[in-house]
Amino acid sequence: MGGPPVWKRAAEGGGPYFITTKESGLYGMEVDLIFKIAAIGILVAVLNQVLSRAGRDEQAMMTTLAGLVVVLMMVVQEIASLFDLVKNLFGL
Repeated sequence: MGGPPVWKRAAEGGGPYFITTKESGLYGMEVDLIFKIAAIGILVAVLNQVLSRAGRDEQAMMTTLAGLVVVLMMVVQEIASLFDLVKNLFGL
């Protein structure tokens, strides 16, 4: 079909790194996703500690669960785009 995927730099367009194929356009996971997940993890950890020290353990648990759900939704979206990439790559 379109040839193998090629890694390109940010100077050529898109995010910090992305995978592109000649015919199908922009694909791949950006490095920003890792930083977003790390930022959510740090924020949730800080909120968990603050709420636990204040004696609000139930709210701390709910904050942790909300952070987990947000990160899982981000990861599920990336996995779906990976499956689309594989599907388009092999022409399925």
